[in-house]
Amino acid sequence: MASKTVWRTLQPRIPTPIRSQNAYRCFSCAVRHAQKEEQPSERTTSFGFETVAESIKQSKVSSVFTSVAPSYDTMNDLMSLTIHRHWKRQFVQLLDPGTPRGARPQTILDIAGGTGDIAFRLLDHATDLHADHASRVLVADINPAMLAAGRARAARSRYRDSGRLSFLEANAEDLRAAGVADASVDLYTTAFGPRNFTSLAAALREAYRVLKPGGVFAMLEFAKVGNPAFNRLYKMWSFGVIPLMGQVVAGDRESYAYLVESVERWKSQEEVAELVREAGFLVPGEKGWVDFTGGVVAVHRGVKP
Repeated sequence: MASKTVWRTLQPRIPTPIRSQNAYRCFSCAVRHAQKEEQPSERTTSFGFETVAESIKQSKVSSVFTSVAPSYDTMNDLMSLTIHRHWKRQFVQLLDPGTPRGARPQTILDIAGGTGDIAFRLLDHATDLHADHASRVLVADINPAMLAAGRARAARSRYRDSGRLSFLEANAEDLRAAGVADASVDLYTTAFGPRNFTSLAAALREAYRVLKPGGVFAMLEFAKVGNPAFNRLYKMWSFGVIPLMGQVVAGDRESYAYLVESVERWKSQEEVAELVREAGFLVPGEKGWVDFTGGVVAVHRGVKP
């Protein structure tokens, strides 16, 4: 018995095969599994400080703007200490919309313009400075709640029955789906919306498509502050005050925290200008943009050849 025991201990031990979790009994199953593993992961983008799948950013942004729509204009005044009014006024003056009496009226497309703030300013400028009573603005926004706020405001305005102001639910990255035709727009404007797009490049391609030759693309958006001392104060206000203000005034801290984070994650002026060029636009000036308030916001323009 002892010799048998010794003999067994001298035999090499062959480990029992352990079936891998990825092992498959049939070849076709293994192939399908391998193909599944080789598929690239879904593309991601930023949502504030979060990194999310591109496919869900639109719905998350929509939730934010549905929440902030009722208090959007009031909060803009509070968050910027009313300076946003100055920025928008400068933006419109820079574009100088409207045509002289007898000239062909302009068709203006205002993207992400839900509440109509830019649209009313464009029409006021054209009407009051150029006596242009024919140029019209189409306000497009992906969010129904923002559009509802804009329509309510339009119903109380002097443009109520003019036929010069209309609203369209549309995605800036696919305006064709909303029926915006090629080469149908003279002036494309967007203010404080592009940083919420899933793909700025896609929106720029659509802007190029819908503009007529010689048409102008114009974007007003937050930017990067150049002065370090001013930048520190600006960020203290943005991160320390604005979310709290959102909580107290609008009862929604999270949405306003997202808006601040989206500004922080936004592209530099140089990056945006390069994307405008890559979309095919001719960019005026040496830099391609104009800074307001030390670079808190910037205006980017491009002309379709």
